Amino acid sequence: MSTAGADVTGTGPAGAAAARDAAVRALTDPALAGVVDLVAYPDAGPGPHNLGPGATVVVANARGAVRLDAGGVHTVLHGEDPVGDVDPMAFLPYELEVADPSPDNARNAYPDPGRRLLSLFADPSRSPDVAVVHTPRHFFPDEGGHHGEHGSLDIVQSRAPLLLSGAGVRPRGVVAEHARIVDVAPTLLRAAGVPARLHVDAAGLPLDGRALEGLVDEGAGRWVVGILWDGAHCSELLHLAASGELPGVARLLAHGTALAGGAVAEFPSITLCNHTSALTGVGPGRHGVLGNVFYDRATGERVVPNDETTWHRSAEWLRPGVATVFETLAAARPGAFTACVDEAVERGAGYSTMQLVRAQAGAGGAGDLDSALPDADASPFVGDRAHLADSYYRWGTRVDDAGVAQMLQLWAVPDDAPALTWWSNVVTDAGHHGGGPRSKIARDSFRDADRRLCAFLDHLDGLGVTDDVTFLLTADHGFEGADVTRTGSWRPALAAALDPLGVGWRDEGPGFLYLGV
Repeated sequence: MSTAGADVTGTGPAGAAAARDAAVRALTDPALAGVVDLVAYPDAGPGPHNLGPGATVVVANARGAVRLDAGGVHTVLHGEDPVGDVDPMAFLPYELEVADPSPDNARNAYPDPGRRLLSLFADPSRSPDVAVVHTPRHFFPDEGGHHGEHGSLDIVQSRAPLLLSGAGVRPRGVVAEHARIVDVAPTLLRAAGVPARLHVDAAGLPLDGRALEGLVDEGAGRWVVGILWDGAHCSELLHLAASGELPGVARLLAHGTALAGGAVAEFPSITLCNHTSALTGVGPGRHGVLGNVFYDRATGERVVPNDETTWHRSAEWLRPGVATVFETLAAARPGAFTACVDEAVERGAGYSTMQLVRAQAGAGGAGDLDSALPDADASPFVGDRAHLADSYYRWGTRVDDAGVAQMLQLWAVPDDAPALTWWSNVVTDAGHHGGGPRSKIARDSFRDADRRLCAFLDHLDGLGVTDDVTFLLTADHGFEGADVTRTGSWRPALAAALDPLGVGWRDEGPGFLYLGV
């Protein structure tokens, strides 16, 4: 959940199209193959645009280039197709991923690349001109990188877990299927009793996602609880649950179904892009939150929605016509109480943590919320307190402990409990960034999150309502481990290619390249 950016300005006679071609040539040079996995750009050309039906996108790297459409047609332009393997079930069973972690392009898989990339480029003023994708092994701490990374188009960084359990759910265990992050919202709505004909945005247009009708009944239970473990590695979560190390997840799985292929994230496989996709049912080209940091040509603003000082402003960046799952449920079931805990995308919820943040924010700031968070050193959920030396892990522990407290308060009396509750957790992201998948800190972050889940499940048991609750557990993306020897930056190559042309450019993220700004 980090950000980094660069701004280089300049003017000159070269057009944006020539600048884009120069940038692509520089980025696909074999000398950068160790850090640049892919480069993508829309055929519509650089600058503001709305991509309609029939639009295509070009994906290139040092191995070749291909033109893609949203329907899955690949037209190789030269060399080899950089995204030729589109298998959403690649690197399964999990042993295959463990045997070949963070693979380079020729061995990797990129599910649904045309549709996902075209969504990124469909925003009228926020889409970059070029998207640059890091190789899985790229280690770039000076530009915001970590030992564990996400954001890629590839399957392991894009694979979030998806588990349904409880009332109205068919108990099938782990099945060899997959879904998409945009399927989360319509599936929650189905479980909450909202018929499919009402799974539309505020303008009445169908959502990008679809309800998983084969897994959960419509109006399955009296209550629906969606749980997001930020950055939770799908296969590792299922592996640890099967081995008895995550008893809370194992308990859900015993009464439900998990998809081995998880839910494929929208691109980029970044936090706020996919939190928003999960809770609206549409991709970034429709909801407008393209990533943790992006540039808006219309306002001249560098937008950083994934920050503790700006999370409470998330609704400001949603595009017109977008409806959250809370708004859609309220329209279908007037008076239904909903709650959203520790989640930025909460517009329309009857209760939300961000409401409390806004109330304390005052003019232009997030307020002094640090004093309101519990003491990490006193947390009953931390298994190894040595991890609290990591500042992100410490902060995530405090946020997640506050989340448990809010959940228990919301569920103090069953008759007053929300019809739909969304509960976001962050320490799993901290653990995976801190050490990468399968590291001790990553596995311990799972165990800590599971202890919080168990505390909530035990509370429901005490109320005698567990069997009337439908649960959905997911994440926003997966993770891969970086190689500390695979360093370097593409920015010097961009500067060498673009600065002589006199065209201003911005590299936000890094990875979102804006030209002529």
